[in-house]
Amino acid sequence: MSNYQNVTPIQLGQAAITTSVATVYTVPSASVVYLKDIDICNTSATAVNINVYLVPSGSTASTSNALFYSVSIPGYSTMQWTGTQLLNTSQTVQVSASATGCTIIVSGGQAV
Repeated sequence: MSNYQNVTPIQLGQAAITTSVATVYTVPSASVVYLKDIDICNTSATAVNINVYLVPSGSTASTSNALFYSVSIPGYSTMQWTGTQLLNTSQTVQVSASATGCTIIVSGGQAV
């Protein structure tokens, strides 16, 4: 895909975060996705440590592709990240946490 002039804003994924690493979003084939915003809400009373990984195609979640690693979200709090990350075909956004009680919403845009 060579023309990135048109970008459609989309919600890339929304999920409850568990203690196992799980995929929230996978970039479709022949696409480039612009990751713009991540919102994580801790709905529990205690702090939860979260991990967010931007995993290249064919790789696994690890410290080498962590966007956040063991970041503490206080009880009944929301953390918002806004930045610029480009994700290529088959790249994934994966998450895990030290305990249940958090949700994640990932937003961005897809080049069309």
